[in-house]
Amino acid sequence: MPYIIDGHNLLWAIQNNDERFEPQDEVQMCWTIGRYLSRIGEQGELVFDGVGPADKGCFDNIPGLAVSFAGRSSDADGIIEEKIKAYSSSHLLTVVSSDRRLRRAASCRKAAAIRADAFWEKVLAQVNKKRPAREPTAKRHGLSESETDVWLDAFGLGEQGQ
Repeated sequence: MPYIIDGHNLLWAIQNNDERFEPQDEVQMCWTIGRYLSRIGEQGELVFDGVGPADKGCFDNIPGLAVSFAGRSSDADGIIEEKIKAYSSSHLLTVVSSDRRLRRAASCRKAAAIRADAFWEKVLAQVNKKRPAREPTAKRHGLSESETDVWLDAFGLGEQGQ
């Protein structure tokens, strides 16, 4: 399910939420969301108000996340509303914002909407979840002949046992 995220709305929820969340700046937040999206196998677009920093290179190449800025003549809410309207399979879309206007726009198009703080809790839970340790290849495929010989020799079962 693709995500459209209201950037400053989410950042505000993170920075002003009862000390439950570690403070983040825009770049840290975006990279954390990118890790989340990669883990769940999804893509997302995050839109900030304003023009952003002069050098936007720190927002490039974030896995699964496209970051944009609304500019001087528009705002993130308006751009997000247009993206919701333009999305052909809006029932597959998730809009992240605590803004009633955007949540209503999502609802009108049958898209899912999630409050910014609830989304960030999901992000942190997924990103902080330990991945299971990888099983050794030998567990599924068995030991090679040379590895078997080494173990037989180590236990004194090599040439004698045959």
